[in-house]
Amino acid sequence: MLAMRLFVLAFASGVWLLQQQAALPSAQWLGGLGVGALLILALRSRFLKSASAARRVLSAAMLVSAAVALGFTWAAGFAHLRLAEELPAAIEGRDIELTGVVAALPQALERGVRFEFDVEEAIPGVPAHISLAWYRGHEESDEEASPLVPVRAGERWRFTVRLKRPHGNLNPHGFDYEAWLFERGIRATGYVRPRSAERIEAQVWRPAYAVEMLRENIRDRFRKALPDATYAGILIALAIGDQQSIDAELWQTFAHTGITHLMSISGLHVTMFAGLAYALVNWLWRRSARLPLRLPAQHAATIGGFLAAFLYCLLAGFAVPAQRTLYMLGVVAAARLWGRETAATRVLLLALLLVLLLDPWAVLAAGFWLSFGAVALLFHIGNGRLGPTHWLVEWGRAQWAVTLGMLPALLALFQQFSLVSPLANAVAIPLVSFVIAPLALAGALPLAEPLLSLAHLVTTWLMALIDWLAALPLAMWQQAAPPAWAVLLALGGGVWLLLPRGFPSRWLGLLAFLPLLTLQPPRPAFGVAAITVLDVGQGLAIHVQTASHNLLFDAGPAFSADADSGNRIIAPYLRAEGVRGLDLLVISHADKDHEGGAASVLAALPVAMLKASLPFEHPLSAQPVPQELCRDGDRWRWDGVDFEMLHPGAEPLSRKTNDVSCVLRVSAGGKSMLLTSDIEAVSESAILKRYPAGITADVMTVPHHGSRTSSTPDFVAAVAPHDVIFPVGYRNRFGHPKEDVVARYAESGARLHRTDGDGAVRISLAAAIVLRHEREERRRYWHARPHL
Repeated sequence: MLAMRLFVLAFASGVWLLQQQAALPSAQWLGGLGVGALLILALRSRFLKSASAARRVLSAAMLVSAAVALGFTWAAGFAHLRLAEELPAAIEGRDIELTGVVAALPQALERGVRFEFDVEEAIPGVPAHISLAWYRGHEESDEEASPLVPVRAGERWRFTVRLKRPHGNLNPHGFDYEAWLFERGIRATGYVRPRSAERIEAQVWRPAYAVEMLRENIRDRFRKALPDATYAGILIALAIGDQQSIDAELWQTFAHTGITHLMSISGLHVTMFAGLAYALVNWLWRRSARLPLRLPAQHAATIGGFLAAFLYCLLAGFAVPAQRTLYMLGVVAAARLWGRETAATRVLLLALLLVLLLDPWAVLAAGFWLSFGAVALLFHIGNGRLGPTHWLVEWGRAQWAVTLGMLPALLALFQQFSLVSPLANAVAIPLVSFVIAPLALAGALPLAEPLLSLAHLVTTWLMALIDWLAALPLAMWQQAAPPAWAVLLALGGGVWLLLPRGFPSRWLGLLAFLPLLTLQPPRPAFGVAAITVLDVGQGLAIHVQTASHNLLFDAGPAFSADADSGNRIIAPYLRAEGVRGLDLLVISHADKDHEGGAASVLAALPVAMLKASLPFEHPLSAQPVPQELCRDGDRWRWDGVDFEMLHPGAEPLSRKTNDVSCVLRVSAGGKSMLLTSDIEAVSESAILKRYPAGITADVMTVPHHGSRTSSTPDFVAAVAPHDVIFPVGYRNRFGHPKEDVVARYAESGARLHRTDGDGAVRISLAAAIVLRHEREERRRYWHARPHL
């Protein structure tokens, strides 16, 4: 039993270790590692014949090392196979005709639809599984609008598309979109070209597509039955696992109250459904006089419960929490059918092993750690306790264990934790699990739509409480990302604190949480500026931090009506960095790729001053925050770091918003960095006239993302930067940066940095300048090196 536990945990460690690698080992190296691991296991059997303590320790060490090697090799084998499906750089951005099947639920976008697509026919090199977007018109060009034909799961289509390799923004503490795509097997993304689509077949009958067609049919019926219902998306998510149906604002509410896990199909829901099916089959089976003679009722109920759980997991899209529960139920079902008792920890570890064998990338998902961690905690508090207790006591103990035990993981993954979570879950868990979810599932049956109205009514009552809890001033604890050692220390303290009553000094476990909750990240020394050019795609957002002040220069682009750089990138980054407020927010001008996330930043944390170059009627002008215009000549000093505004001046230049862009120079330790925003040639000329003595800078963000309208030879020569940073989106529709502009900076001797290829760029501005690239510091084997 102990050997099995050691093997599974060590195998999981090997899988996790592989996912931390910047590059994959060669197939030959992996083959040798795998053979060596098997030889170690064979040799280990000789040590089992001896009972000496030394041999037992050596045997355990051999088992652990072999299991780690096997886990590493297993995950690497899967990774090699998936990496082989790489889109050739030569066909990126080209028109390609392909035929295939819509493989999953299409998801609505603000101006179109996105869907996964299984490619059946295409030119060589196109991966088998891709993600496509089809826009009303085409958001990446000014071509004539394209009519959007409804796309449904299981349909076969012929499209002309343009593809690119998977690519996502990469920022400190940020979400790794490329890892998410890689785990789902999506090896290229792209869009449908205007007026190029042809539906070939309305329904392709394969098992996986049939499940997706059923899911879409249920979603359509829910939307038809509840056309204007506020919380219809919650019922859809509970029935078929379509989390995209829930509005972004609701997800924020769930995060503030700690009930996010309930609003998707979780292990609790799968277990509940399996239990109901078990009870129903058991009751029906016993009503028959013949059936129990052929198969005992308990065995029939066990099979029925497992099959029900399997069907529910299929309907849910087979997410990790659902998988974990299905495999656990499968182990329990097999043990019952064979008449054997199985320890709870053995069930959990076998489920863990099955998940990793089938999906080695599961360890990349936060849900994997939270799901298995929560169940392990429940097993931990149930171990070693004698005698029955009242169900209310058990319920309270479980809530306390999950709340305390998940705290380190939640702070490590999300840098926030709901303080009202215990109360919210105490009400929401029974309501969602035993009332709302069963009604939603029953409503998915034909002619059962009236049940959806009842489910929505109960959901409305629940959300009234949840909204009230979320609005409480202290509903959410937020802090900087803790160091790994503090997380591990707190996890150990939580395990110690949750030991059964009678263990000595359990209260010492609380002390292990102090570093987790109190440590703050280091700040720059006096006279040093830490500057981060964030990777926000085609836009600009720069964080400048001194010893005790924080400035944000621009807030990046808006992506959709409810998603922008502010809420998706900047606010999470600032929270993880320990920034609780901004001393100054500069919005350089009124272009959407610079001010698109400003409202979200203002909503996320307090801002002492907004300095901008915006028209009077701009919506940001109405924000309840002190405001000033950017003016040439403005100067201030924070913690030994000098700030100087160089533009706009008093003279009128043109009506273009780019020509009134704020330009800021930051100086520290005798070095300087120039933040140029979107100034164009006329603004560059005006700055040179106002500063004839020179505007040299050691580091500069390239004006207007490297457009030909900017970076004139005179301006480049006057600034004479040693390092230049192009803040651009990968394969953006403007073609920035232009090749001749890149060549101009290269010929000047400057070192070139690009956010599309380097991710966020960090600059330590002091007597000795240090630049770091996020893509180099967080390099993983699935990160493609962009063809720039």
